[in-house]
Amino acid sequence: MKITVQSIGLTPHEPLESHIDKKVNKLETFYDKIHECKVFLKVENNSDKTNKTAEIILAVPGEDIVVKKTTASFEESLDLCVDAAKKLLIKKKEMA
Repeated sequence: MKITVQSIGLTPHEPLESHIDKKVNKLETFYDKIHECKVFLKVENNSDKTNKTAEIILAVPGEDIVVKKTTASFEESLDLCVDAAKKLLIKKKEMA
């Protein structure tokens, strides 16, 4: 699976990049037909502390899976996205 990370308005540091790789690669254990994964990281323009948005787009046969979460840290947002994507992949596999 090819993983692309795009960050808008920031440069992800090495621990964040390895966190992304580790988490996203685990998704293949739930559904092995993932072609590509796009991860978008963005800081929302508001004064709120929960302004770190992570979005994951998984290219799978049929319909792409899109998950987006916003929390106080990119790691937490990413973890929530991966958990949601995992549930959707399991559901997709069961329906196949």
